[in-house]
Amino acid sequence: MQVRGIGRALFPFPCRRAVVRGACIAVLAITGLGAGPGSVAPVRAGCTDPPAPGVNWQRCVLDGSVFQGVDLAGARLRDASFFRSDLSGSDLSGISAFRVKFVNTDLRGARLDKAKLSEADFTKADLSEASLVGADLRRARFFHATLRGADLTGARLRGADFTGADLSGATWIDGKRICAEGSIGRCG
Repeated sequence: MQVRGIGRALFPFPCRRAVVRGACIAVLAITGLGAGPGSVAPVRAGCTDPPAPGVNWQRCVLDGSVFQGVDLAGARLRDASFFRSDLSGSDLSGISAFRVKFVNTDLRGARLDKAKLSEADFTKADLSEASLVGADLRRARFFHATLRGADLTGARLRGADFTGADLSGATWIDGKRICAEGSIGRCG
C-alpha cells in the first residue's frame, strides 16, 4: 500500500484549520443562524483522515494523491475529486460516490464492484482490468477513458457516455460478450 497526499474540503467559504491532538478541525464562521457576531463552531473536515474502509471523504479534493492498493470499500466519496490521482489496485467496492471526479485518474485493476457511481466523471481515466461488476454507472462520463479488459457484468449504464472510450476486451453488462479489439465508444 502506498499513500501520499491528503486533500482539503470544498467549502464555499474560507475556513481556518488547527491541528488538535492529531485531528484536523475546520473552524467555520457561522453568522445569521442565531449565533452571536463573530461566533465560530467547530466542524470536523475529515479530508485529512487516512484511507480506510468506510472513510468519509465527501466533497474532499484529493487531486494528485497516491492511494495504490488501499482498501476504501464502502467509502463515502460524494462530490470528491481525485484529478490525476493513482488508485490502481485499490478496493473501492460498495463506495457511495455520486458525482465523484476521477478525471485522468489511474484506476488500473481497481475493484469498483457494486459501487454507486452515477454521474461520476471518468474522463481520460485508465480503468484497464478494473472490475465494475454490478456498479451503478448511470449518467457517468467515460470520455476518452480506457476500459481495456474491464468487467462491466451487471453494471447499470443508462445514460452513460462512452464517447472515445476504449472498450477493447471489456466484458459487457450481460457477462458474456467480450468487446472486440478496437471497440471505441461502444462494445463491438
